[in-house]
Amino acid sequence: MRIAIVHNAVKDESSPDERDVLVQAQAVSDALKYLGHEPFSLACTLDLSAIKRQTDEIRPDAVFNLVESLDGHGRLIHLFPTLLDAVKIPYTGSCAEAILVTSNKIMAKERMAALNLPTPPWVGPWPQDIPGICSQMQKCQSYLKWFCTPEAGWIIKSLWEHASVGLDEDIPIRGKSVHEIEELLKSRASRLGGACFAEAFIEGREFNLALLAGPDGPEVLPPAEIIFENYEEGRPRIVGYRAKWDEDSFEYNHTIRSFDFPPEDTALLSELKAAAIRCWQMFGLGGYARVDFRVDAGGQIWILEINTNPCLSPDAGYAAAVAQSGLSFADAVQRIIIGVRGQR
Repeated sequence: MRIAIVHNAVKDESSPDERDVLVQAQAVSDALKYLGHEPFSLACTLDLSAIKRQTDEIRPDAVFNLVESLDGHGRLIHLFPTLLDAVKIPYTGSCAEAILVTSNKIMAKERMAALNLPTPPWVGPWPQDIPGICSQMQKCQSYLKWFCTPEAGWIIKSLWEHASVGLDEDIPIRGKSVHEIEELLKSRASRLGGACFAEAFIEGREFNLALLAGPDGPEVLPPAEIIFENYEEGRPRIVGYRAKWDEDSFEYNHTIRSFDFPPEDTALLSELKAAAIRCWQMFGLGGYARVDFRVDAGGQIWILEINTNPCLSPDAGYAAAVAQSGLSFADAVQRIIIGVRGQR
């Protein structure tokens, strides 16, 4: 097959998280060549007519979609797959609608809440362009306890941007009323892609569950837990921006991925796997995905995020889960290609 690997354009001044897409594109290209396919790498910008002309010239059998943003804006992530739908070019991964809904973290959380999928309570977003259902959520007893506890911790997150952008500042925020949190959202939005929200900080364990399309439906790859090694009292146990991208930081060198679990975690892991599968089904995911969880001291699981295009770099968590399952990276790429969406 002739496969166009399309990724967001990267500039010389792009941040490490943006430049990482070039590593992913090379890894996918190498795997496709190994599998006997003919890959072509293309960079996508805001000029969608240009990428359309390029695909018209190449006439690929499918597109491997690695577009994570356009011109540095995560909120535009769905535009390229929407174009592919319009011109009827098959592509890998989830459909444009699923990408849009999961990329807007409040839209995702509202859908999870409506489907009784446990997600931490939230405040916002700001600015609130479209009225949400957060007020209804606050009426639920499980949510109300957070808003009535001054000691509750909050994390301010970008509404659209991923890669843990902004997750190293004053984490968690404690001792603030909902009104004070709302005021903080206004002051920080400009540094978080223009829109943000606050999410209740769940003290406890963190898990990543990778999913891969298979002949009998989605397969949950071996669950991974993030171990916060040698974290002293007071240092927030969270995978922030430094933990992912700053190789010289304490956080980067002391957040360890583990696939080893004691027998007493068997029931918890089964619950996490079932919730990950339900996310795949309820959000209409495809190809590959990752669901991130926290588990509190009482054993309650909480879904933090559904990622429709998790990082495919060789040193990232998704590739580690693939290897742990016994598959090669090329095996995973082949299964992703088999499940391309759309037909010419």
